[in-house]
Amino acid sequence: MKNEKPAPIIVGAEDGESISMVGDTYRVLVTGKQTNGEFATIDMLIPPGGGPGPHAHADFYESFYVVDGEVEVKSEAGVYTAKKGSFITIPKGGIVHCFKNKSDKMAHLLCTVVPSGLEEMFLELGTPVEADTFLPPPHLDPETLKKFQQTAERYGQQLFPPDYLD
Repeated sequence: MKNEKPAPIIVGAEDGESISMVGDTYRVLVTGKQTNGEFATIDMLIPPGGGPGPHAHADFYESFYVVDGEVEVKSEAGVYTAKKGSFITIPKGGIVHCFKNKSDKMAHLLCTVVPSGLEEMFLELGTPVEADTFLPPPHLDPETLKKFQQTAERYGQQLFPPDYLD
């Protein structure tokens, strides 16, 4: 008798595509293509000063577990310093949020999005890199910023100016 059940998805310690995204390095562990669109998981290394700018997404949950280090999480609801062991969930609905590593040590986050899709935006906009390789944040001239905004919108995201939550 043949087993018709799906096999576990196993990703080795060095496996998964690594990309540089706004100066951070993300390793895509599991994609929506592997989970029938149900979720995706991304391993994120955020150097000091790193992190995405303010953004919002109405149609998916985004959760972070702080594996190591700490990040400042800002949203329209307030500010929280998430330290090692903290768990943050950004609910559906479109609240504007961002996070930044304000420490002098690397922050390590595990991000899961439900349903998937965000990882596809990262793969489209990011630059492939070797694991643990960091590129400087790109210069966001008007043309690059427009490309980022248009691509983000295709993936259900809205981008806001860097000082939007100040």
